[in-house]
Amino acid sequence: MSRRNKLAKFAQLLSFPNVYENFDDGDAQLSGKDGEQCNLKGNWASGHFGNDKPIVLELACGRGEYCLALARKFPDKNFIGVDIKGARIWKGAKIALEEGLDNVAFIRTRIEQLTQFIGANEISEIWITFPDPFLRKPNRRLTAPPFLDRYRQMLQANAVVHLKTDSPELYEYTLLSVERYPHATLQYEDDDIYAKDLPIPELVYKTYYEKMHLAVGKTIKYIRFGLQALDPVEDQ
Repeated sequence: MSRRNKLAKFAQLLSFPNVYENFDDGDAQLSGKDGEQCNLKGNWASGHFGNDKPIVLELACGRGEYCLALARKFPDKNFIGVDIKGARIWKGAKIALEEGLDNVAFIRTRIEQLTQFIGANEISEIWITFPDPFLRKPNRRLTAPPFLDRYRQMLQANAVVHLKTDSPELYEYTLLSVERYPHATLQYEDDDIYAKDLPIPELVYKTYYEKMHLAVGKTIKYIRFGLQALDPVEDQ
């Protein structure tokens, strides 16, 4: 993609009512449509979506394929896709607007910053779809303990986290991470989900990158685990 094309998409993102951005670690404000500053922390359901439906996060959402597919399937839920790549988010946000999917929003930011913008007990479920496995930097993997600590700050009771990946390294790492993490409970794991009946129907949706992985013969792996919400006493 040319630099000019990327810049055009970045500029158009500023006009989208379903996209919020922040790149400043020291600033808890998000920039919404036309650069308007807003603070939705603790108020996403009513402040953006205008309802009290459960909110599901898709992390490393890329073009937002999972957000879009799940939003079509589950109109009784709200979905927020998170990614740092603006040109990718532009694709998903544009489709959501064209289809009138008002239960989808996007945050363009680093996942490390999410707790600045999302409050306690706001998230019912997390999907992590084909993230970078960071083969040389395990601490940056989205199932590393520091990330699990962050997720707990946003989750409701009985929340679940889903990981879908082609990476055997990330798959094995996550199993070990969940086993060792005191607030996580493994619910399901499978190192080749398409070799048998799918355990949940939501796994049928395929992202752009998943299709690429399948085309070269890679197997798709899935882990689901429960993650205990942060106790207010722990946060003191």
